[in-house]
Amino acid sequence: MGKAKSPRRVGDNEALAVGTTIRGSAQKLNLVAELIRGKKAEEALNILTFSKRAMARDAHKVLASAIANAENNHNLDVDALVVAEASVGKAITMKRFHTRGRGKSTRILKPFSRLRIVVREEEEA
Repeated sequence: MGKAKSPRRVGDNEALAVGTTIRGSAQKLNLVAELIRGKKAEEALNILTFSKRAMARDAHKVLASAIANAENNHNLDVDALVVAEASVGKAITMKRFHTRGRGKSTRILKPFSRLRIVVREEEEA
């Protein structure tokens, strides 16, 4: 009498990984996600490995997780994987205060982002 199994959110030839709390703004993370959209998985890993942007390190972890999910959970061929989707969204924002002169204070916002990467197995033509 357990709960019914939820349907898959992606297709049969796809695998998914989500980074939920990546420290940094969604705008900066989206610049990194644009670099890998539509690329082969191996090429995308190389781009993220040698990128100078700090957000590339977190995106590399999420992409590596998506590739591992495809290989281990869904039995997909790693060599035929393509980054089908790399979407970025806002997560929480921590609010902090910084004391200033004359008894005043200013607000500091520390944003977090979400990264959702879907890899798809495509047959080589």
